[in-house]
Formats: sequence, C-alpha cells, structure tokens
Amino acid sequence: MPAADQHHHLPRSRERATLLVLGAVQFTHILDFMIMMPLGAQLMSAFNITPAQFSQLVACYGIAAAVSGFAGGFLLDKFDRKRALLVLYAGFGLATLACGLAPTYHLLLLARLAAGAFGGLASSLVTAMVGDFIPPARRGRAMGIVTAAFPVASVLGVPAGLMLAGHFGWHAAFFLLAGCVVVNLIIGSLALPHLRTAVHGHEPWEQMKQIMTHRVHLRAFAVGSMLGMAGGILVPFLAPSFIANVGLNEQVQLPIAYAVGGVATAISTPIIGWLSDHMDRLRLLVIMSLGAIIVTLVIMRLGPASVVIASLMMALFMVTMSGRYAPAMTMITNAVEARYRGGFMSIISALQLAANAVASILAGWFVSKDATGHLLGLPMVSYVATGFFILTLLFAFELRAAAPHVASHAKKDVAPPPPSPDSAAA
Repeated sequence: MPAADQHHHLPRSRERATLLVLGAVQFTHILDFMIMMPLGAQLMSAFNITPAQFSQLVACYGIAAAVSGFAGGFLLDKFDRKRALLVLYAGFGLATLACGLAPTYHLLLLARLAAGAFGGLASSLVTAMVGDFIPPARRGRAMGIVTAAFPVASVLGVPAGLMLAGHFGWHAAFFLLAGCVVVNLIIGSLALPHLRTAVHGHEPWEQMKQIMTHRVHLRAFAVGSMLGMAGGILVPFLAPSFIANVGLNEQVQLPIAYAVGGVATAISTPIIGWLSDHMDRLRLLVIMSLGAIIVTLVIMRLGPASVVIASLMMALFMVTMSGRYAPAMTMITNAVEARYRGGFMSIISALQLAANAVASILAGWFVSKDATGHLLGLPMVSYVATGFFILTLLFAFELRAAAPHVASHAKKDVAPPPPSPDSAAA
C-alpha cells in the first residue's frame, strides 16, 4: 500500500458516525468565524468602537488561526488525533464562551484571538482524521461531507447572527456556539475512534522541513491557498450586495435566500462527493469551477430582482462554490503520507485562512458606495475571483502532473505516488 494511502480500518457504521462528529466540529469552527459579520452594528454601539476596530475583531480570528496552524505543523503529528482534537476543541469552546462574557473591547479582542488559535488547529485535525480512517476509494465523499461545513456555515452564519442579535443581543450567538461545543465534546469523546497516529521519534524541525520542501506538498499548498482566495474575495460582500443592489430586506428576504442556498448545498454536497469517488477529481474540479465562474460573473452584476430570482442565484452560487471543495480537498489530502498528515493539514488550514483574510481585504479595495447606497466595483471583484478560480485549476493540474494518484478514482490504475523526501534523499 502506498504511504499516502495508509489508513486505519473502521466499520462502515463507525465511519459514518465519526464523519458526522467531525462535520459538526468543523461547522462550529467556521460558524464562529462567520457569525461576527452581522454583529458589527451592535458591537460598535456596545463598546463605542470605530468600524476599523470592528474589522480588527473580524480579522484577528483568521490571523490567529493561520499563525497557530503554522505552529501546529511542527507539533500535531506528535500526538494521537482524538486526544489532541478534544483538548483543542475544548479550548475553542472556552474561548467562544469568553467572547460572550467579554465586558470590554480589548478583552473581546483577546478572546477572539484565542478562539481563532484553538479553532484553527482543531479544524486542521478534522481533515487529517478523514485521511486517517477513510480509504482513498471513498475519501472524496467523506471529504465532501466534512468540507460542506464551510459553505453551509457561510450561508447560515449571517442570518443566524442577525436573528440572534435582534432577539437576544450580541452575546447570544457566542453562548449558543459554546453550548454546541459542549454537546459536540460529549459526543466526540464517545464516538471518535482512538487512532494511534502519534509519530514515534518525532523531530519537529526535521518534520517541518520535509513537509515544506516536498515538491508535491508545495503544489498542494498552492491549490489550497487559491481555493481560499476565490471564496474569501466573494463572500464578504454577498449579503450587502443582495441588500443594496438586489433590493432584499434583511429581516425576511435575505434569510430566505440564504436558507435556500443552504438547502441546495446540503443536497448537492453528498452527490458531488460521490462523483469525486467515481470520476477523475481534476475533471470534476474543472466542471465545478467553470460553473462557479459563470455564476460569479452573473451574481456580482445582479440588479433589482425578486426574492425568487435572488434565492435561485444564491443556490447556484453556493452549490458551485462548495462543489469545488470535495475534489480539491481530496486531491490535497491524497498528496501527503500518513506520517506527515497532521502537520501538513495544519499548514493547509493556515494557508486557507490567511488567504481568505487577504482576499477579504483585497475585495475592500474595489468596492465602494454611491450616493444612493448602491455598491460599486462588484464586477471587478468577479474578475479577480475568476482569476483565482483559474489559478486553482492551473495549480491542480501541476499537482496531478507531479502525483497522478491524487486525482484518479479507485477503479483506475495509476502510478504510485512519488517517494517521500527523506527516502528520495537516501
């Protein structure tokens, strides 16, 4: 068995239970990041802070997650996955609770930094565990289930934040998330398998050197970064554009559009995951990316429209955007040997979060408001996003050229993966 294909065997029923738990963990992590966006008005009023200070609250989460993710690349493979995940996820839950209890802006900022640091590391362990116990023949569908947490949380985060803040105040969103973390911790301690994944004789600096210098890993890092850039430049201004340019009200119509997108994504994700295990993954990534390009070019130019049209466009946007994640992340996961998987996925997570934050800032350079409140510059955002879609595909082609096995489904005979860096040097 090639080293990149090594996994721990679990019964199918245990696989499904574990995937559901991992998906729930990933969902709360992403939702914690997304739910800050609609809380701006209340937080600026409650703490008497400027828009720039609020943007720091939003950005510090991703920055902390990226920094901790890089640090995790040195250490995560030293510990068994379940124990490390539960400890980090508990830290994430405590930090989220601290956000809800924070009495001042600076304490809230510190709590957001802690939540990002713990959440980023826990998120990387989730994807690493999928590679640990799901064989490559079924890894696409499994990765689709787990990575669906990102688009679904992106869809639900804004309306959930608006609803909770409107009825119970800004504290409520963090208290609810902390409660969800407690439930997930209890279930996870019972349902997650004990996988003996700790690397004996682990040398952090040597491990990081091998992760960061392998030619296949470098191509996978590029794919993951562009995947984050394409989404990060579009999502921040999606809801504002639907209010300012399309004409939806944020009390009823915008949540309806997001709910329709969420349902469509929930339906499409397992289908795309199944396809990822039954056809060439790069071909599927190309198809979904072309769909995402077309929808992006349309949705960033959308003018006044009914809630039906807006909901349809939201559904198409979320289906095509989320559809890229299953084949791309499966290719990335297949690119690394089991003994490097924890550190490797930690770095991938860090790169994606950093890319998402950079892309969000980049989007702000192009967008402005006119005298009537309409958002200008969105077509330019769609062009830049298209460039990131294309770069994702170009790097994915490079990844397949260096390691053909990452894109091929189970029934196809493929060349074995290239040797690990240490064996190649021997």
